[in-house]
Amino acid sequence: MGRRSTAKPGDGPELPIRVAQYVRMSTDHQRYSTENQQDSIAKYAAQHGMVIVRTYADEGKSGLRLEGREALKTLIEDVRSGKPAFSAVLVYDISRWGRFQDADESAYYEYLCRRSGIRVFYCTEPFENDGSPMATIMKSVKRAMAGEYSRELSNKVFQGQCRLIELGFRQGGSPGYGLRRMLLDEQRLPKGQLGRGEKKSLQTDRVVLVPGPDDEIAIIRQIYRSFLEEGKPERVIADDLNAMGLENDLGRPWTRGTIHQILTNEKYVGNNVYNRTSFKLKQKRVRNAPDMWIRRAGAFDSIISPELFERVQTIISARSEHLDSDTMLHMLRELYEKAGILSGLLIDEQDEMPSSHAYSARFGGLIRAYALIGFRPERDYRYIEINRSLRQMLPEIVDKVISDLERVCLSISVDAHETGLMLINGEFTLSIVLSRCIQLTSGTFRWKVHFDTSLAPDITIVARLSSDQRTILDYYLFPRIDLPLRPLRLAEENNAFTLDAYRFDSLDPLFALADRAPLQWVA
Repeated sequence: MGRRSTAKPGDGPELPIRVAQYVRMSTDHQRYSTENQQDSIAKYAAQHGMVIVRTYADEGKSGLRLEGREALKTLIEDVRSGKPAFSAVLVYDISRWGRFQDADESAYYEYLCRRSGIRVFYCTEPFENDGSPMATIMKSVKRAMAGEYSRELSNKVFQGQCRLIELGFRQGGSPGYGLRRMLLDEQRLPKGQLGRGEKKSLQTDRVVLVPGPDDEIAIIRQIYRSFLEEGKPERVIADDLNAMGLENDLGRPWTRGTIHQILTNEKYVGNNVYNRTSFKLKQKRVRNAPDMWIRRAGAFDSIISPELFERVQTIISARSEHLDSDTMLHMLRELYEKAGILSGLLIDEQDEMPSSHAYSARFGGLIRAYALIGFRPERDYRYIEINRSLRQMLPEIVDKVISDLERVCLSISVDAHETGLMLINGEFTLSIVLSRCIQLTSGTFRWKVHFDTSLAPDITIVARLSSDQRTILDYYLFPRIDLPLRPLRLAEENNAFTLDAYRFDSLDPLFALADRAPLQWVA
């Protein structure tokens, strides 16, 4: 991009191009500090006859989504206003624009700028953002890589956190009433208690839970005595504590739900439990089934004995034993119709209902109970079953793909009884997903594709079915790095530079990839 001139040739010097710069830093690496970004951007601007007139900076902000990135929001608003004081935006690289898990979202924000006549330049990328097919492909790959980096980092962090839990260390969260957080050094020697809102300052330090003040410990034990020995329900216990002028650990009045949490939380017997809920990559928060929890028994000093705790759990579970499953589901459905949403805490606040623990025990998890009454959280838990049922509906389609592959492959093995994952020539893995054709009321067709990303195949084949649900319309071939994390909604025609770049009328490109050639042909 050269200099812009507002005068006739020979009338005077050309004016520099007025540009803005966008910089962002999370906590992922020092080389991405805003100062380093601005130094590189300044060099790029000087080399291309540009002058920086505006800086938009998001410091300490994750690039996973737009929420919380006020500078980028302001940039987009200024661009869309039609009166920005600049004609281009300079960004250090693709990852600073964002590590969006949906690459199309990253492209969309750039498109908003381009539609308003504002170009975006990535100063350290090995391509010019000139709209050429090669630049478009490179950007798509870079956006996918930026998102993949976050996914890999998230998995590594989760594995490390699980390991620390198994070693007995606390991972975030409020300690709760009657407990405190104790800071330990790398030799596991106490360094002092952390107050509310305080965090450790050294990476090698660790945190454990310890019993809190004597008066709070006495209240915890009183709650258990009131429940066990006096037979008081949670609501009455909460009313008694409120009448005494006592507040919970958040400085609020006691409720049935907060008492129930104390009676059912294993940390009061010293157990370290993790992964009750998930909020990975800043997507939807999910309440996990008990078999997904990470547990270390006896990690902390207990306030309540295990025997006492088990007696309480037995009573809580028995409260719903006299209710049959239909009655429990009817009560859950009524709550859903009244509140419009469901959660474990909401269930526990209801006086006349079994607890969330009882629903989990009866139906094999809250998610299963929700499904039985027609409530589905925003996250789709059924994608594995959907893919599996489609393969059962049309096994001949899968068999045909395998048969065609066998003509060109030296070897192909299929884990048909477990995952359906195929190993081709012992070199790469392949998974097949079938997508039903859905006709909308308008007469147009849509295909919704659910991916089982846990398989991590090297290549995923999406076979779109025609409206007869029997014949294959076309194929999409997704390499692992570009595999969408979310369910994909396909139309009859899609963006050629994004989705339809993966579309093929046949599987010939895949067969060519799997075909073996004599060494001298490719040497």
